[in-house]
Amino acid sequence: MDKEKALQDKISGYKKVLVAFSGGVDSTFLLYMCKKVLGEENVLAVTVLGSSFPTREKDSATELAREIGVRHLFVESNEYDVPEFSQNGPDRCYYCKRGEFSKLIKLAEENGIETVVDGSNRDDKSDYRPGRRAIRELGIESPLSDLTKSEIRDLCKKYSLRVFDKPSYACLASRVPYGHTITPELLSKIEKAENFLMDSGFLDVRVRDYGDLARIEVSKSEFEKLIVHAKEVTEALHKLGYLYVTMDLNGRETGSMNRVLPIGKDS
Repeated sequence: MDKEKALQDKISGYKKVLVAFSGGVDSTFLLYMCKKVLGEENVLAVTVLGSSFPTREKDSATELAREIGVRHLFVESNEYDVPEFSQNGPDRCYYCKRGEFSKLIKLAEENGIETVVDGSNRDDKSDYRPGRRAIRELGIESPLSDLTKSEIRDLCKKYSLRVFDKPSYACLASRVPYGHTITPELLSKIEKAENFLMDSGFLDVRVRDYGDLARIEVSKSEFEKLIVHAKEVTEALHKLGYLYVTMDLNGRETGSMNRVLPIGKDS
């Protein structure tokens, strides 16, 4: 069966849905398809906010939900109420996602919605993502689980969704090595560093924080650009408190912080 048709059939089996909406490629496509299949009145988009969610992504999510034409709400994550988040062990994402999706389930119940859906795709199974375990335990539906990221981008392009070429953007906490304590001040510092780079024209960037050292990841196609602008970048990050600024020669790599783990994926 055609994957798009299978997706529509799956969504049509829901009555009303709450879509966990970050404004990224996956959740935007999912939100669009839920509205297409179920109608505007049966879809609620909800974005979870916290210090690990960049401000510019909040603004983007607001605009995208408006363009798609669905009701859109925000909820605060209060991630620091969960000690395991700040402690930043390898299972940090499990505890964070469990707290966030528990809030979404409660909000869905308050709005008479039986089903909460998220944008997890097939590619997510190839990386270490303990948050997927929380999603399964809570009974969250993942309608895109049979689609690859590339297929989702192609479908976004088909439906003229402007996120079709938007870089992936994980939460800011993923920039901090496991075992290093996460604080609001630290995540703000990382966000400012990445904002500087994106405002300077870098399309796909991460700033990994190692205390006094910042490890910058950009796509290999932007290596030369980063070297050309090394002086400005270094000065900007020095002002934020980094003593050393480096470029990772592996380039931008999803889940690069997981290299230290003895396992490569969440099963």
